Amino acid sequence: MGARGLEAAVVELAAGEARGSTAETGCQPVVILLGWAGCQDRYLAKYSAIYSQKGCTVIRYTAPWRTVFFSESFGIRSLRTPARRLLELLFAHSIDHRPVLFHVFSNGGVMLYRYILEALHTQRPFQHLKVLGTIFDSAPGRRNLRGSLRALAAVLVSMNVLLRYFLIFAFATTVVVLRILLYPLTRFIHESHYDALLKAPSRWPELYLYSQADAVISAHDVKHMADARQQLGVPVRAVDFSDSAHVSHMRAYPTYYSNLCVTFLSDCVRGSPR
Repeated sequence: MGARGLEAAVVELAAGEARGSTAETGCQPVVILLGWAGCQDRYLAKYSAIYSQKGCTVIRYTAPWRTVFFSESFGIRSLRTPARRLLELLFAHSIDHRPVLFHVFSNGGVMLYRYILEALHTQRPFQHLKVLGTIFDSAPGRRNLRGSLRALAAVLVSMNVLLRYFLIFAFATTVVVLRILLYPLTRFIHESHYDALLKAPSRWPELYLYSQADAVISAHDVKHMADARQQLGVPVRAVDFSDSAHVSHMRAYPTYYSNLCVTFLSDCVRGSPR
């Protein structure tokens, strides 16, 4: 599960649960936040506040950046185990009867979410879980070498300069060989996360929060995904923030962003997601 393992997951119980009483919280949703590559929990905690203030239980987890960039990017399905174990946390905390909302950030979160979807639809213990919907922030995007290099450089910014440039060069070289030059062959070995989400069997509502100014994930890719999912009958809403940077929409527009998330959650609770 990577160097940090699932102990890096944070389960933020609602107030009623912390006191040992479920009367107030028994029907409140559980929100699972899947962070972007290199995300620190203190950043995800700011998004937690949107939901914890509404009485939701929140689970936060960010996959190790090494796994995102150097395993999953090249077809080593390292995130299958943490995906399953994240769902098992619902049972461990006796909240598996509660509806679930996913909030997914960038392609780092998407990679993990892809395997969560797989587990929800193929593994018996998880098939009874009730999913309300999914929010995508700055995701998903197709293979984009320039955007990936920018994301990796941001993650490595505090690292020794020689090691940083070595890792960036190694990543770029491997991407060019395995994911571009050999793609006609590798696509049969490991379907891209983007393509897997295009035809995902889930039909619960999806909200896409993106920006034309995103230098990591193409707005065109997000819009294409939203349109394709809508054509499959998925209730979709897409919001273009126009000028905010990658995973910075809440920082640029805190009130608007929070209202979008809370309204989407409320609409999903009132609807019939599955």
